[in-house]
Amino acid sequence: MTELTLVSAHRRSLKPLIKSALANEARLLDLSLRRTEQRIQAFEEKYHLPTDTFLARFENDELDETLDFAEWVGEYRLLKRMREKADILRGIKFAN
Repeated sequence: MTELTLVSAHRRSLKPLIKSALANEARLLDLSLRRTEQRIQAFEEKYHLPTDTFLARFENDELDETLDFAEWVGEYRLLKRMREKADILRGIKFAN
């Protein structure tokens, strides 16, 4: 568990500001997740392959390297990173 203490020179509480910023980031991240999932789904439909099968075949050099395939791999990696970030954001709790 990581703990963070914030100190401000202002008298106003930081808690509402930080909560709002985190909620906004989570909303933006959710939009990006949906967009990336749609891009991945488009590749799956175009090539009639689920992503896990595509990745296994791509990593075993069973497929040629194309721009589409490079983008598909990139979208998948981006999706993984965004999901990790979303999990972290959703797990943030305020101690006081």
